[in-house]
Amino acid sequence: MKLDLSAIDPQALGKVAVLMGGKSAEREVSIMSGTGVLNALRSQGVDAYAFDPTERDLSELKRDGYARCFIALHGRYGEDGTVQGALELLGLPYTGSGVMASAIAMDKIMTKRIWRFEGLPTPDWRLVASAEDTRQAFAALGAPMIVKPSREGSTIGLSKVTRLEECEAAYEQAARHDPEVLCEEFIAGDETTCPVLGQGAGAEALPVIRIVAPEGNYDYQNKYFTDVTQYHCPSGLPEAEEREIQRLAVQAFRTLGCGGWARADVMIRSSDRKPFLLEINTSPGMTGHSLVPMSARAAGISYEQLCLWLCAQASLHL
Repeated sequence: MKLDLSAIDPQALGKVAVLMGGKSAEREVSIMSGTGVLNALRSQGVDAYAFDPTERDLSELKRDGYARCFIALHGRYGEDGTVQGALELLGLPYTGSGVMASAIAMDKIMTKRIWRFEGLPTPDWRLVASAEDTRQAFAALGAPMIVKPSREGSTIGLSKVTRLEECEAAYEQAARHDPEVLCEEFIAGDETTCPVLGQGAGAEALPVIRIVAPEGNYDYQNKYFTDVTQYHCPSGLPEAEEREIQRLAVQAFRTLGCGGWARADVMIRSSDRKPFLLEINTSPGMTGHSLVPMSARAAGISYEQLCLWLCAQASLHL
């Protein structure tokens, strides 16, 4: 995929707010992402500034003359349609998906329901409301089983349950972050992720990344704060598998009505090499460990070019 940057005049983008920080459990990562984006935009001649919605009221965006927003917020109140709705009311174009797609993609259960309805492969699951429900889900889904909050990211509150007696603690950990708790069939195999850029029928997939985490534990710490996780891009997968993952990622993106950019996480089952969609992130990380910039580099797109292009794609969706 090639990005057309020839028609982008950085000065014509106007005053840009890079929204970062926020009040979700992913605040720390958002600040790292936003700082990277801010520096990249400034290096390209964009008049960009940091803006933390927890420290300033969003109404100040209009008062201070901002022309558009680059959303580098992660998790709740940044990736779930809430800030998107506020920006729509303010009439300020923003990067990424609109209100509906952002809200649906943040809710893993709603996402899976739509994907299942559309015939896209996703692991079996149960929505649970108690430790007893979790034990019943374990009996139905088998071991191991993943227990996680429905509306959190970065594996926050996630547990891998291998024994019945672990169900109660796993449920309680997930429920601390969200009353909606998702129990999901564990797919053993290769862990991959695939970014998608563009809008609607013009959306295209970037190269697939294969992730090899220590003991298969791709948790919050190993995502952002260690260097022990291995990322393979090119993925090293057979070409047919890479193409199928890219196809699924684009379908997942279009089915939810996503726009601008997103990143789909896909597991490949070892037994038959069948891919399964886990979730899609509509405001992906842009830190030094993040995967969208890594995939873009493999496609010949620099971090700075990616940020400039995304900023130029900012729009209103309603």
